[in-house]
Amino acid sequence: MARHDELLQQGPREAPEPETAEQRSKRLGARTAAGGVAAGGVALAKVGFLGKFILWFVAWNGAADLWRIGGWIAVAVAAAVVATYLVVRARRAS
Repeated sequence: MARHDELLQQGPREAPEPETAEQRSKRLGARTAAGGVAAGGVALAKVGFLGKFILWFVAWNGAADLWRIGGWIAVAVAAAVVATYLVVRARRAS
């Protein structure tokens, strides 16, 4: 009880301001980043097959959409080439 009595004799003190999250992460530094990476790794491990399935599903749909868009771009480029050829041919003929 000696420690308790000492503190009572010292009287009241002012508590320090609590740290903000930004101050805490600056103080902890790399440990915070390492914890985030570890937590992300654990989450990825738990997701496992479902995560891979979703990733491949999104990639497949993205590739299919790109193929469709690329097809329309190819049609537009081909039309521009044909139009340019016709314009150049018409100018040479006149």
